[in-house]
Amino acid sequence: MRIRVIKTTDRNFEPMLRKIIGRRGSGEQKVEGRVKEIIRRVRREGDRALLRYTRLFDGVELRGGQIEVGRKEIDRAVARVSLRDLRVLKLAAKRIAAFHRRQVEKSWAYRDRRGLSLGQKISPLERVGVYVPGGKASYPSTVLMNVMPAKVAGVSEVVMASPIKPGAGDIILAAARIAGVDRIFRVGGAQAIAALAYGTRRIPRVDKIVGPGNIYVATAKRLVFGDVGIDSIAGPSEILLLADAHADPAHVAADMLSQAEHDELAAAICVTTSWPLAIRIRTAIERQLLTARRRAITLKALERYGAIFVARNLSEGVEIANRIAPEHVELMVQSPRKWVSSIRHAGAIFIGSYSTPPLGDYLAGPNHVLPTGGSARFFSPLGTYDFIKRTSLIQASRRALRLLAPKITHLARLEGLEDHARAVEARFNGEAL
Repeated sequence: MRIRVIKTTDRNFEPMLRKIIGRRGSGEQKVEGRVKEIIRRVRREGDRALLRYTRLFDGVELRGGQIEVGRKEIDRAVARVSLRDLRVLKLAAKRIAAFHRRQVEKSWAYRDRRGLSLGQKISPLERVGVYVPGGKASYPSTVLMNVMPAKVAGVSEVVMASPIKPGAGDIILAAARIAGVDRIFRVGGAQAIAALAYGTRRIPRVDKIVGPGNIYVATAKRLVFGDVGIDSIAGPSEILLLADAHADPAHVAADMLSQAEHDELAAAICVTTSWPLAIRIRTAIERQLLTARRRAITLKALERYGAIFVARNLSEGVEIANRIAPEHVELMVQSPRKWVSSIRHAGAIFIGSYSTPPLGDYLAGPNHVLPTGGSARFFSPLGTYDFIKRTSLIQASRRALRLLAPKITHLARLEGLEDHARAVEARFNGEAL
């Protein structure tokens, strides 16, 4: 397989770009009916449905008492994890917490010139559900990235759902212990989302669900939204590297492959201003693929959504990045800081050739749960702000309300809401306003 090298002036450039942009939501309609049925059954049958779906989809026979992972099982799992692994997880947790503490919002108030006391109260959510996928890989970093901001924000209870088989998932359980997860349930898929959204006898209902997952999980999150909060509807991973003639082709290739190995729908894109560099990058990708551990997945991803675009200049490359609005943008150009302000839509921007995306995935500190599929136009990375509520505070004295009353009643009657106006006038016993 040879990755595509396409000039922006070629006639097949726009079709390929539209194919990449159109990835979001592909296939959701095909599974929506199935997911609706799963949600309906979990709401009606509770734990009985969870046990049946776990047997059907995961091939695991659970008893009701095994749905929740007990404290002793977690203790045994942590004891089996090497000290080196635990040290790395603790370092990551420490760095993630340090970054997210800077995001914490505080309540505020002020008094305006008419005497109104106004403000905003910041309150953490009471109970949050974190979904951690199984499947193609084990994701302790997902545990840390989803749980640590909730804990920093002050969430009272964090519960986790993940398709962990009995006696397995040691590293996931260790990460959950380090992050401070309060309860863990070994259920996955759309059925786990339904259980978190509506509750069962064993699994408590949560206020918000966060965390990535496959198309069934993403569809379930979309369908339960409104009954429960969600972070976003995560799609497949994606990266766009902006590279000039000075970029190292081996570095570009390695970073493209680091995202393509996630799954078959991942998008790995490079936009460069140099045709010779594009050819060297393609050669480097082919060479590095020979030793790739997840080669089958990576090849499918590159075949579907991999491309090296050759732009006329860096400004055109930036505009391509903004059209795609990718999860990761990497600036492998001279004077990369110069271009940061031009990138309007991206989940995270990696600046310079040593700021490789795996740094952000694991240890930098900013969250790796990022908007995908073009949603960087309106979504932000997961943060402490996702685990709080903002409540407005309004207090008026008689004098302050009296000063504003004529304008309030005027606006109320302008909208035809007579009783709104009378509610204000009732405070002043027939006084002329």
